[in-house]
Amino acid sequence: MSIPNRTTLAQLRAMTAAEVARLPLDQLALLLDEVGDLKADAKRLGDLLHDALHVRFGEAATAARRAEGKDTGRVRLEQDGFEILADLPKKVRWDQPKLAEAIATLRGWGEDPADYVATELRVPEARFSAWPPRIRALFEPARTVAAGRPSYSLELKDPA
Repeated sequence: MSIPNRTTLAQLRAMTAAEVARLPLDQLALLLDEVGDLKADAKRLGDLLHDALHVRFGEAATAARRAEGKDTGRVRLEQDGFEILADLPKKVRWDQPKLAEAIATLRGWGEDPADYVATELRVPEARFSAWPPRIRALFEPARTVAAGRPSYSLELKDPA
């Protein structure tokens, strides 16, 4: 879609939200498409740079961690006047059924599991909505609903 005198991204950067809101919808749609393309390109470029840094420093970082007796965590490397901070964070995943067994064992020993583990209970909204009214009423005092960030999309309608 080619629009004469259309607003460019460079012009958009200098505009307020109120000014942008007054643009014709066809221009807003084009700008949204351009921003989407930029986001995708920025992600691709960011991923490329991340992969390149891993290719360049991954082995040295692994060796440095091994020398420090660890499999994960931060190490510092030096090269060409730069200090490179290489971080390999832990990704811990707990097996929920086994945790439940361990908590039951703690209780059996007379220990308070709250001294050892943090528990967060969640209720999927779809389940809550399907509950009988009596059960929903029991849980409603613990439920807070807040609105998320609104989102909008523009789609050109086919002329009928």
